[in-house]
Amino acid sequence: MAAHASVPATSSSRRRTAHHLGRATLAVPVVLGVAYGIWAAAIQRNGGSGVLTGGQIVLGVVSGLVLIVLGIGLLRVQSALPRELRAAAYATLFGGAMGFLYSLADHSVLRSSGIGAIWGGAMFLVSFYVFYTHED
Repeated sequence: MAAHASVPATSSSRRRTAHHLGRATLAVPVVLGVAYGIWAAAIQRNGGSGVLTGGQIVLGVVSGLVLIVLGIGLLRVQSALPRELRAAAYATLFGGAMGFLYSLADHSVLRSSGIGAIWGGAMFLVSFYVFYTHED
């Protein structure tokens, strides 16, 4: 039986697939996560003085992996977000990461939160400008 003309034809080749990220796109959060983990372990080790302990290695690996996972997750959903929300997501990730690194140097929670908020605000302004000037 023939379908009505207003019914769209579907084929298996037109099915929606999940958004896949390229290797170069995935390399950015991986490299940043590795550098972040090394930086976190170095801060906890007092800038390189002292003996490297297992706890410092675990801190570096876990914090680097968390940043990698959150970065890849943000890359996967960023195309579905409006530019304001996308800029806020990048600002939250960056501000939280910088605030955490600052807290590793034995600063207070309030001061670390303030530093994270300042860096997050700067990232929001920069990323919003980039998204605003590069979108249609």
